[in-house]
Amino acid sequence: MTLSDRIRSEALMSFTLFPGTRLALASDSLAGLSVGDALGAQYFVPGNSPPDLVAGRLPGPPWQWTDDTEQACCLVATLDEGDFDRDAFADRLGRLHDPYRGYGPGAVVMLRQIRDGLPWPIAAAAAFDGAGSCGNGAAMRAAPLGAWHADSLAHAAAQGVRAAEVTHSHPEGVAGGVAVTVAASVAAAARLDGHRPEPEQFLRAVAAHTPAGSVRDGLAVAAAVHRADEAAYRLGTGARALAQDTVPFALWAAAHHLGDYPAAVVACVVAGGDVDTTAAIAGGVVAAHTGRDGIPAAWLSAREALPAWLTAAGDE
Repeated sequence: MTLSDRIRSEALMSFTLFPGTRLALASDSLAGLSVGDALGAQYFVPGNSPPDLVAGRLPGPPWQWTDDTEQACCLVATLDEGDFDRDAFADRLGRLHDPYRGYGPGAVVMLRQIRDGLPWPIAAAAAFDGAGSCGNGAAMRAAPLGAWHADSLAHAAAQGVRAAEVTHSHPEGVAGGVAVTVAASVAAAARLDGHRPEPEQFLRAVAAHTPAGSVRDGLAVAAAVHRADEAAYRLGTGARALAQDTVPFALWAAAHHLGDYPAAVVACVVAGGDVDTTAAIAGGVVAAHTGRDGIPAAWLSAREALPAWLTAAGDE
């Protein structure tokens, strides 16, 4: 059964993944996420311009990563064979977050509350005067979780909900995390199958497993768009830092450049907006498909080293 057959039937993948394979897929995705994040963040620094990147001129190293990577490292360190351990994940986020890595004020307050002992369901539900966060934070860290669950889109979606809810109780914030998790699952499964889905097929598969709402509606629009400038205009590029104006474009970039990691990241940088986050999302999804070898060696070496406490990813 091909990947396209599996997508159409929404059946479980036919192969078995062993723990070492899962970890390798998640680690590759984390590498792509962190490089995209770190490179994208350089374009908030005066003097660095997207046209230079298009011409092949890179910012000077080291490229420091942001909260996108820090949270993804916490996620990877929490992965195991069972249901995603939300208490352990919340504990890592609370203990290990560095507020100077670009966290928003609301996220800093929430993570400090969790660190100080407030149960994460209460902290997440209290955000934004009780509405919960619909920001792109759950999405920006999610790709390695999807790569880990390359054998089942349905299970990837379910675990995406569990991981997102630790900090995002708003349905759109959760949907953003689910969409990216599923996208990375599709990408990693395609790698194992030796098949690359067409962009429209890829985006529709993700939408089929994403909860109803604005994020899913954006994915449906994305599936019908073919040009990067139109995608940025119609979908948004994260200027509001919301799941609904970040995830559809980032996944459009991943879908249209699934075999070309540099092109996916460059598309995000050129589009502007919340560049570190769109590049982190697209980079994490694409690297789940290409593997670490798809990331230029010069980009990997320019990225700041990942946290010393991270051992589960096997990166350092």
